[in-house]
Amino acid sequence: MPGSGIWRTKSVEQSIADTDEPDTRLRRNLSAWDLTVFGVAVMIGAGIFTLTARTAGDLAGPSVAVAFVLAGIACALAALCYAEFASTVPVAGSAYTFSYATFGEFLAWIIGWDLILEFSVAAAAVAKGWSVYLQEVLGSVFGESVATTADLGGVSVDWGSLLLVIVLAGLLTAGTKLSSRFGLVITAIKVVIILFVIVFGIAYINPDNYTPFVPPAAEGGESGAGLEQSLFSVLAGGSGSVYGAFGLLAGASLVFFAFIGFDIVATTAEETRNPQRNVPRGILGSLAIVTVLYVATSLVVAGMVPYEQLSTDAEPAGRKTLATAFELNGVDWAANVISIGALAGLTTVVMVLLLGQQRVLFAMSRDGLLPRSLAKTGSRGTPVRVNVLVGIVVAIAATFFDASKLEEMVNVGTLFAFTLVSAGVLVLRKKRPDLQRGFRVPFVPLVPILAIVACLWLMLNLTVLTWVRFLAWMALGVLIYFAYSKRHALLQTKDRESQSVTND
Repeated sequence: MPGSGIWRTKSVEQSIADTDEPDTRLRRNLSAWDLTVFGVAVMIGAGIFTLTARTAGDLAGPSVAVAFVLAGIACALAALCYAEFASTVPVAGSAYTFSYATFGEFLAWIIGWDLILEFSVAAAAVAKGWSVYLQEVLGSVFGESVATTADLGGVSVDWGSLLLVIVLAGLLTAGTKLSSRFGLVITAIKVVIILFVIVFGIAYINPDNYTPFVPPAAEGGESGAGLEQSLFSVLAGGSGSVYGAFGLLAGASLVFFAFIGFDIVATTAEETRNPQRNVPRGILGSLAIVTVLYVATSLVVAGMVPYEQLSTDAEPAGRKTLATAFELNGVDWAANVISIGALAGLTTVVMVLLLGQQRVLFAMSRDGLLPRSLAKTGSRGTPVRVNVLVGIVVAIAATFFDASKLEEMVNVGTLFAFTLVSAGVLVLRKKRPDLQRGFRVPFVPLVPILAIVACLWLMLNLTVLTWVRFLAWMALGVLIYFAYSKRHALLQTKDRESQSVTND
């Protein structure tokens, strides 16, 4: 068994062999089309509906379209690396599983711990956003305000979020194929809404709103300074990261949140028919579709109103969304249509985030880094215990806790995972050139190196406070690994058994 201690690796052959264990076997019934739906379902959602207007108003101005292009390039480079890994190691767990095969158990645990944060926090936060949109839609239907929160004994309970998580967790437990069909219907609705924004919004574009395309850097004020300032602007001696070049780069790091999703496609590799062919198609296909839609949408929204009116500080103060651009142009009925589309969009985002979280926990449990009992699958070929656990945790977080602005926290974890996966392609090419690869990254080592540089660059443009929180979460993960996971890892158990046989 390669490596020892915390650096022991799990061979690709062993990872694939583990997928045939009767008690932890997942059903293979997903096609390339199903995977593309999953990718589009999670990417077209919270990012495009909530981040586009806010990033334009608070950070980048009209150059938010360029921010999407920069984030899309970084994702495309990383997507090529994910496609090769997923076609070579078609096993649940995505970046966690890939890291186990290349960097060893400790870094695999770190990535798994990182993904737990990414998916759980994102699912809970988006569920809260879904509840807000539900409240708006119900208000427009009934003609009066309908609250999706209730006060029980002084505790605010968000029943809208609770309802959503329960229903989606139930769908995922019933079967991934069923949830894919449900996602197809909802995804079709929100793609139509995005196309509506693009086509209908063009008529309200004022070319003057594109000037200046990159607004001059904001002077003074507390916004975008101190701990809220991007790490790169601090290192470069900048006074803040609102507008200007630093604002554009910070905007790219923020809208990266809108692309999170293609990596979740890789977590379903074990449930895919012909994963060597279908997983790369699903990853690259979904990423190509959403990138075109994002750039077009951001150009339209930035042209509809002056970017200053999209700031969260502009009257009325508060969150700005795609619907805001239409409201400011007096087209309230269109804003209502967009709210309905956002409701549908956020539904599938939460569903696929839950799916990604479940599959990562499933893979970690099957390897013994978490209790192995969680990895047991039910009669429908889904990890019921993991599904229930994830559903309960996310439901509690979404129901009882306020949703903070955690997009950056999700981004730093995802970019860290992308960096390791990109590096892993280089490592596995050198260590195991004999492996069958259904998809091969072109121009190696150039593309993986560019992917690493792009991801690290985006990480540097996240805020100092985000880095502090991320490092604290990672420190907690290290403690748990040495307190529990290292001793209970399945590879550790097999090492002890083989040593016992040798000694006898």
